[in-house]
Amino acid sequence: MTSTRQALGEQESALRGRAGRVIPGGMYGHMNVAAFSDTHPQFMRSGNGARVVDADGREYLDLMCSWGPMILGHNHPGVNAAIVDQLGRGDCLDGTSPLAVEYAELLVDTIPAANWALFCKNGTDAVTTCVTTARAATGKRKVLVAQGAYHGAVPWCALRGEGIVASDQEHLIHYEYNDLASAVTAAEEAGEDLAAILVCPMRHDIKRDQEMVDIEFARGLRALADRTGAVLVLDDVRCTHRLDLGGSWEPIGVRPDLAAYSKPLANGQPLGAVTGSDALREAVRSIYVTGSFWTGALPLAAALATLTELRKGEALPIMERAGRRLRDGLAAQAASHGFVVNQTGPVQMPMLSFADDPDFRLARAWAEAAATRGVYLHPWHNWFLSAAHTDDVIDAILARTDDAFADVV
Repeated sequence: MTSTRQALGEQESALRGRAGRVIPGGMYGHMNVAAFSDTHPQFMRSGNGARVVDADGREYLDLMCSWGPMILGHNHPGVNAAIVDQLGRGDCLDGTSPLAVEYAELLVDTIPAANWALFCKNGTDAVTTCVTTARAATGKRKVLVAQGAYHGAVPWCALRGEGIVASDQEHLIHYEYNDLASAVTAAEEAGEDLAAILVCPMRHDIKRDQEMVDIEFARGLRALADRTGAVLVLDDVRCTHRLDLGGSWEPIGVRPDLAAYSKPLANGQPLGAVTGSDALREAVRSIYVTGSFWTGALPLAAALATLTELRKGEALPIMERAGRRLRDGLAAQAASHGFVVNQTGPVQMPMLSFADDPDFRLARAWAEAAATRGVYLHPWHNWFLSAAHTDDVIDAILARTDDAFADVV
């Protein structure tokens, strides 16, 4: 198996060398491209619509959307205008911007399960706030989480990494996603100390095919929470607004007690949100969560503009159409080149894996071949589509991915 790889650009190489001297490891976390590719650029200079440009001026058709935040596309004019307008008045001020109230009102009006909203900076903040609120409301400690599910990069829930001790996660009990019996068993293990059931709208664990939620499983978790007095928490961070503006489980009629949102809320500006029911209003008031930048005005202005645009009803159909067009095209290409691939998850958040590729060598070679041809995608993490992925963009992507399949032999 081989693939043609482009050499790293002069500016990219220089930046990596400089970063290695002042940033431990050169880069860290999921943004460390060296962990999944020898070809993808680490550093980006700009983005516009469905395109990004690296430090050496190379342009890529973007299927990662900044790992989810770009739901309207890079450099969206309406969002930019809102940011610039607010920038003239200030961002981090002595008090909260009135935009917090306006955006909270719009968010509550958009999400049927929400009676209130509060804001933070990212998904980890939001999920942690949900868990803290659930424990405050119930006076209990145990939290059920799906095996392998990602809920953030802090010790109480992190999946990997040094510096985490057993006591950090001693109150987590695991169940298998879409296996209601295992969740019931986990709840029985928690006994009278069960505070929360934490669940993602779909299974999107790293390095495995995505799995849509089974409706009976979702309904069963809702009933289990009601029966035990636990708080049902939906970690909607990754799926925020792409499946349904009202919450990812709204179409199946299962509403959480608390929900965590982030990624595309503000189309690239740093913002997370927690929404909840009236029954948990006093509990969330009783906890202490804060940050100097949690109610910065610029992200709130961006979020208000983003949600206002999304509520027009045009963006989600564009993403769905683009996702179907991309999925159909990739399926035909893979078959024509003799590959068996699996395409899983919702079309707005696609993932492609190769059959008989347990170590992702084929997936990595194909992703690198695509990057060489100017398509930025990931070999073992789901991708994201935006409202900027028009038919012509998808067709241009497919023209290049076809050549990438041909390059993987």
